[in-house]
Amino acid sequence: MNTKIEIPIRDRIITIETGELATQAGASVVVTCGDTVVLVNATSSHDLRKGIDFFPLLVDYEEKMYAVGRIPGSFTRREGRATENAILTSRLIDRSIRPLFPDGYRYDVQVVAYVLSADQINQPDILGLIGASAALSISEIPFLGPIGAVRMGYINGEYIINPSFVEKENSQLDMIISGSKDAIFMIEAGAKLLPEEDVLKAIDVGYQECQRIADKIKELTDMVGKQKKIGELYAPNQAIKDFILEDSSPKIKELLNIKDIILYKEQSRLIVKEYEDKIKQLDEKHPVRLAYAERPYDLAYVLSNLEKKEMRRIIMQEKRRVDDRALNEIRPISSKVGFLPRTHGSGLFTRGLTQVMSIATLGSASDAQRLDEVESESTKRYLHHYNFPGFSTGEIRPMRAPGRREIGHGALASRAIEVVLPSEEEFPYTIRVVSEVLSSNGSTSMASTCGSTLALMDAGVPLKTMISGIAMGLIKEGEDFAILSDIQGLEDFLGDMDFKVAGSHDGITALQMDIKTKGISLEIIKSALAQAKEGRIHILKKMEEVIDKPRADLSPYAPRIIFMQISPEYIGEVIGPSGKNIKKIIEETGVKIDIEDDGKVHIVTNDSEGGKRAKEWIERITQRVEIGRIYKGKVTKTTSYGAFVEVYPQQEGMVHISQLANRHIATVEEIVNVGDEIDVRVTDIDHIGKIYLTCKGLDEEFNGGGRGGYRRDGGGGYDRDRGRRGDYQDRDRGRDRDRGGGDRPFDRKRY
Repeated sequence: MNTKIEIPIRDRIITIETGELATQAGASVVVTCGDTVVLVNATSSHDLRKGIDFFPLLVDYEEKMYAVGRIPGSFTRREGRATENAILTSRLIDRSIRPLFPDGYRYDVQVVAYVLSADQINQPDILGLIGASAALSISEIPFLGPIGAVRMGYINGEYIINPSFVEKENSQLDMIISGSKDAIFMIEAGAKLLPEEDVLKAIDVGYQECQRIADKIKELTDMVGKQKKIGELYAPNQAIKDFILEDSSPKIKELLNIKDIILYKEQSRLIVKEYEDKIKQLDEKHPVRLAYAERPYDLAYVLSNLEKKEMRRIIMQEKRRVDDRALNEIRPISSKVGFLPRTHGSGLFTRGLTQVMSIATLGSASDAQRLDEVESESTKRYLHHYNFPGFSTGEIRPMRAPGRREIGHGALASRAIEVVLPSEEEFPYTIRVVSEVLSSNGSTSMASTCGSTLALMDAGVPLKTMISGIAMGLIKEGEDFAILSDIQGLEDFLGDMDFKVAGSHDGITALQMDIKTKGISLEIIKSALAQAKEGRIHILKKMEEVIDKPRADLSPYAPRIIFMQISPEYIGEVIGPSGKNIKKIIEETGVKIDIEDDGKVHIVTNDSEGGKRAKEWIERITQRVEIGRIYKGKVTKTTSYGAFVEVYPQQEGMVHISQLANRHIATVEEIVNVGDEIDVRVTDIDHIGKIYLTCKGLDEEFNGGGRGGYRRDGGGGYDRDRGRRGDYQDRDRGRDRDRGGGDRPFDRKRY
């Protein structure tokens, strides 16, 4: 039986249907808005996963290229590794739903979303998030939802709910927010330097819409929802718990008094090993030893919970942090730029024990990344890549392709910075920044934002303003809460929130909020934004002490790019048959040339003279002759009836024999030969583009050396060998009458 609900939003309707597709999945829904259709399935295993200390949730958002009527551009012509957009959407869904499962739930849960149809108007990612909530809510999986989700835009002072692709391009804000009837769970946003008040208002408006959508999904759940099956929930063995509680309190307090993170980690390992050794010394039949043999991971779990409880007590009761900082205090900051000699730009940002090195590289338009996604087929000229090696936390980990976390952190830093980048017309480079995490103790994504700003300014990229970022934390006990500025790793791991805010002195450019509790209120978000602004500005001032504006010059190792705009109709002529023309330009000038479909031309070179020659060459190819104008051209062919003269590359006109001289001549060769350069005036261009030229009426100022051309002799006439006697043409005849006459000389270029 097919069941459907409708959710009106603005002038559109989102429908959620279930009962027809994928009936063997735990639950399946089809979410539609306009012609955009997303299929979402939720399935759970029936067996408890043992030996793990986390909830095994897997979210896969898949973009099918058939959704937009395209065949994938990969070699195999099928979808392969998920696109960056698909990975980021998977993370959005995961971060929204993960807090809404019972504590100790250790059954595998998978949510799979397929984009089946995309109309390029309604954005499918938000439909996938709504579909995940609906599928989990009607399934037997113990999901503590439902939640609603919306995208918020901000155009001309008006908040737009679920903007279209076109509206999104014109919006000052791109925010996705998810929440239940009672609380907000996830926020992801990019903004064009919006003040905190506007961002907070958008959250408020969006959350109200989330509540309405959650109510609608609850209606669907009441109609077709299955009975929830919670199953066995993980809890540590009570015997192990009691054994550790006997004498652990002093050890945990001593551990949390260690300020050095390296010593802290070492002491933490020693405490675990101490209890392991104690348990192994017990009688083989002792309940604790038996429990440990069956579930050894209980030991670390119990110790971690005790550590979490003590850390939260210190913050809430003593109003201090384990490293003795005040709640709003930032760790010591140091910055450095230009320390790598051959890179185009480099920046090193250190905050406490978090250290990120960012490297900026400038390239040509052809270096831009081509995107093969359902949203649009376009290119990306700003690339931000984030790497997190094992040594940054003192661990051993294989070096592999970037995972979802690395993709997400790089995308957040990219979003924070890209709104202050210059336009392509202002700075026609493809820009790549690589952020290498060298040491991690909290908020490496915001450190990479700061380090990348330094690297870009060191590279001479004319940023509109400097950007910094800060990560905020939360400890919440009942109705009481404490906001923490610049959280370190322990506060992130054991706290309730990771709230990252990036921006300038004047406004926000990126925002990301994840929580581990069952939602937070608008009041907490407001407090966090206000405290984050203070920290962000403090960090900016520290960065400005090292570099406060972009370098005036690019690195000598960076390419120089000359930007041109030509009419798209001339692209074929610049390239030439089989690339003949463009190859010749490149060969003779030593440049690299990129031409885009809209006529943008980028000439890339380290030789300014070669770049100038290439630019002039392209200008000659793309210029068109005008009737009445005078040009210097080269004779390419002579016939019995006239001479053919190339005035611009591939633009050739004919001078009839009667137009070569002011007298009768028997042959063309009396006046010109192939290879001569002569001045000609355009008399006509017919309907098929044929160009007609004349040499009559031009004096020696515009005639550069053809045999028999007009040359003034000493007596004011023409000698018999050079032409008919009589008054010579006054020089002012060479003036550009088509531009208004007068005494202004004709502005001509000689090639």
